Amino acid sequence: MKHRFWWILILSFVMMSCHNNTPRPYGYFRIDLPKHAYHLFDHEYPYSFDISDFTADSIVNVKGEQYWINIYYPKLNGCIYLSYKPIHNNLQSIAEDCRKFVYKHTIMAEAITEQRFENRDSKVYGILYDIKGDAASPLQFMMTDSVHHVLRGALYFNNIPNKDSIAPVLNYVRKDVIKMVETLHWKKP
Repeated sequence: MKHRFWWILILSFVMMSCHNNTPRPYGYFRIDLPKHAYHLFDHEYPYSFDISDFTADSIVNVKGEQYWINIYYPKLNGCIYLSYKPIHNNLQSIAEDCRKFVYKHTIMAEAITEQRFENRDSKVYGILYDIKGDAASPLQFMMTDSVHHVLRGALYFNNIPNKDSIAPVLNYVRKDVIKMVETLHWKKP
């Protein structure tokens, strides 16, 4: 009986010593992203650009607005919302509205960086905003010819914002957005 007690005691110490209370970091599912491939988005719109083959587009009907489109990433659970505004001597007002919309994310953003784009040959000028942190929209942009057109875009994922979990997908979509911005062309008004 005495030996049995000691064996049970030793066995219980061994069992307790094997338990590790070290917290483990959260893991995320691996996402296999396809290679980047593009085609021309060229409808009866005042603009055209290269768009990812990995997307689906949907025309948006908003009362009083034209040429709005949503570019969906169905397998990535995200969408780029594009809105178009014609300029009627109000570029400053439109640009300020875009800037205010971006900087509403400062509550959750760790930083907001601006990358300027300029293509004088195509008369395309604009800013790409990278919103770092757990912001609802991690990427936004505004493009214009400064005379007739403004195209604004905002990327949203249909998930709770978590910069760590969306990082690979965001980097993938960011390359698509840069391709879109670099290939943007305005059609004559």
